[in-house]
Amino acid sequence: MMGLSDAKRRSRLRSRRAGRASKYQNYKPSLLRRFYTLFLRVAFKVTMRLEIEGLEHFPASGACIAMYNHIAFVDPVIVSGRFPRSVIALVKIEAYQHWLTGPLLRTFDAIPVSRGDVDRKALQAAFDVLDQGLPLLIAPEGTRSKTATLLEGQPGVAYIASHTGVPIVPVAFSGSDRWSRNIKRLRRTTIRVRVGRPFVLAADDERLSGETLKQMAAEAMVQLASLLPPEQRGVYSNLDAATARYVRFEGEG
Repeated sequence: MMGLSDAKRRSRLRSRRAGRASKYQNYKPSLLRRFYTLFLRVAFKVTMRLEIEGLEHFPASGACIAMYNHIAFVDPVIVSGRFPRSVIALVKIEAYQHWLTGPLLRTFDAIPVSRGDVDRKALQAAFDVLDQGLPLLIAPEGTRSKTATLLEGQPGVAYIASHTGVPIVPVAFSGSDRWSRNIKRLRRTTIRVRVGRPFVLAADDERLSGETLKQMAAEAMVQLASLLPPEQRGVYSNLDAATARYVRFEGEG
């Protein structure tokens, strides 16, 4: 697709996907999902001091990618239970098949992803979610960080964002890595969530090579890093040296 503008590239890809049956068309959360959401909100109040900043940045309608730093099991649970819209999350297949977490993830209509090779079935499901105007939840690092600091972002989030043109909303977690330890001691955990300004990744008429997608992913991760305290920025600690060649905020050219 060399030489195609972003708009033409996305139009062609949407045309290829058009006409396929979608389980997310006119999506409404099940009664069981709504019940679990209410239960989670009660559980949050009992086990956490949850502080959410910038929730007004989360789009009230339309497709978007919620991109978060994954430092604890509870991170996507908080987004699913506390954010104003029902998100569809990409989750590792091991959690999806687990006897305890699997039923919960299926109730929340999560999409299982096989890590390693490109999981085309999961990728198609992700496009399907966005084509139907729903929020998609992605951990761009591809795994949970054991040190609570940012790992290198994988190009998957850039591939999905650049091929759909939907905005990315960075969601930064701090403190949730202490939740499982504190709950065993019957202590509440202070968890801070910062939601940043939505942005899109645009390559204009540049070819979407592997290197381009890698750079896009890095620039998206920098936006996430800017919402975190310095000690959590990990491989993106040097914000002064960061670029934003492919990042476009609303109102920018």
